[in-house]
Amino acid sequence: MTFDKLLVIGVIAVFLLGPERLPHYASQLARLVRSLRDMATGAKARMKDELGDDFDEVEWQKLDPRQYDPRRIIREALLDVVNPDEPAATVKSPLKAPPISESAYVKRQERKLRDEADRALPTPFDLEST
Repeated sequence: MTFDKLLVIGVIAVFLLGPERLPHYASQLARLVRSLRDMATGAKARMKDELGDDFDEVEWQKLDPRQYDPRRIIREALLDVVNPDEPAATVKSPLKAPPISESAYVKRQERKLRDEADRALPTPFDLEST
């Protein structure tokens, strides 16, 4: 937020709260800011305790999301020099496909022909069953 916006918010707060309640709310705001600062300091101290000596070595500027620029990342990737000594990725030959005689379509057709042949046979008839 810019200073102008903060000034406008302050003027609006003076009009809305009035001169009687303004000192009370200002002290509450000061306590809130102080407690937030203490929490941030505590979190930083806790991280420093957990990470140890590595905490100071962390490059915080690199981790800042405001530093993220996709155009810069793409430009660096495109300008990255390819090492000619490094072997290029090799393409493996595709796996050998099973013969057509083993395909599901052929097996389905064979089963269909077998079923039709079974239907062509006369239905068995038992004279003693009736």
